[in-house]
Amino acid sequence: NKNKNKHFLKTVQMDCWAKLKLSSWAYPTAVLSLYGFFANCRVAEPFLTPYLIGPHKNISAEVTNYLFPIWTYSYLAFLFPVFLLTDFMRHKPVIVTQGLFLITNYVLLFQTVFHQQINYAVVTSTEVAYFSYIYSIIPSENYQRATGYLRSAMLAGYTFGASLGQVLVSIAEMDYFYINAISLGIVSMAFFISLWLPMPQRRMFFKGKKDADIKAQSGITHFVPYHSCILLRQNKINDYSFCFVVCLHLIYWSLWWALATAGYNQVFNYIQLMWDHIEPSATSSIYNGGVEAVCSLVGSAAAFSVGYIKVTWAVWGELALGLFSAIAAGSVFLMALTSSIWACYVGYVIFKSCYMFLITITTFQIASKLSMECYALMFGINTFVALSLQAIITVIVVDEAALGLDILSLQFIIYGSYYSAISLLFLIRGTYTACISHPTATQPEDKGQKSSVEVIDAEHF
Repeated sequence: NKNKNKHFLKTVQMDCWAKLKLSSWAYPTAVLSLYGFFANCRVAEPFLTPYLIGPHKNISAEVTNYLFPIWTYSYLAFLFPVFLLTDFMRHKPVIVTQGLFLITNYVLLFQTVFHQQINYAVVTSTEVAYFSYIYSIIPSENYQRATGYLRSAMLAGYTFGASLGQVLVSIAEMDYFYINAISLGIVSMAFFISLWLPMPQRRMFFKGKKDADIKAQSGITHFVPYHSCILLRQNKINDYSFCFVVCLHLIYWSLWWALATAGYNQVFNYIQLMWDHIEPSATSSIYNGGVEAVCSLVGSAAAFSVGYIKVTWAVWGELALGLFSAIAAGSVFLMALTSSIWACYVGYVIFKSCYMFLITITTFQIASKLSMECYALMFGINTFVALSLQAIITVIVVDEAALGLDILSLQFIIYGSYYSAISLLFLIRGTYTACISHPTATQPEDKGQKSSVEVIDAEHF
């Protein structure tokens, strides 16, 4: 009887596995979700700065003005080629490459941190493959469910990694060297999981006759052929003229995306140094991991709330950008001027939550007006512009070739002023938009827009 039961259970397990692999969307979504969990479960990341300036590396004089700018410049250099290669190579090879570079990232932390920053730039530039892979392999009717699972997996991985790191540092009092070793083991799992991803049979952008035939056979009609975006064929040029020329509305939202993301990246890059400046990690207990875990949960809750707030974002959205950017600016000034580490932690949570809330509204406003391919192209352009602005800020404020500010409070005052300028710009623009749209502002949004809020909200966060 025991043998029969074992045989029965084995048969059931094999049947379930076979059905999962035959599913048009469940298998790739499950594997990619597992990959996203382990790839983002970076236990050591919240404690990178204490590791670099501690006894293991002891490079505190180089971190601010020399080491961290390397990542910014390298990320900018890699982004555009990787963006094109991702679709040309049909996504999976780039995801596998990201998994491999995640491994080498932690190996290099034990060796040379200069090359580690360049390696990490490859990791961040290849994130576009994780975002776009699933849309090239599953039917469009499963997009919403799949993106919800993928974003939940990323959130769970990042939150679990940050929380585990905090437990290991505060309770187990584990050395940062061994925390990096644990991170290496976890991201190695992500690499091996990526090998199980099925290879997409079609491309989103670089379409040939084979891709068109596959698309026709699969019955997927959501995508607009991308060669119209590359070659600008006459029969599709109106769609892309709408994307980049006709609709000034998209330009304003894209402008906020680029400006705010550049400032957010700068704050994110140097916040650990700011914390160490206020309360040195060598002599005090630190809670970087716990703060990052709280930021993920609070920020994601704020982002998901967009789908349930009944506001005509086309009318009031730009004013919301201005108001919440003002709150973000205030939180950056708080981080710059306070001498309390807990006040700095609170300021960071508020800042990151505001950004995640606003970027969700922005992506919805842009994506709801565009085809998937055009949105992907707009995403790439906005990210490239944001990184270009970030590089300019880095050259002026951080790099030794210009101001070379190593006093972080001065840096953060500049970043707060930068966000204040963004806030002022969009408060003026938002007030104008609300005034000219006031007669129609009370009309509810159509059902199509409401569902788009929920889809894009899940898709971006």
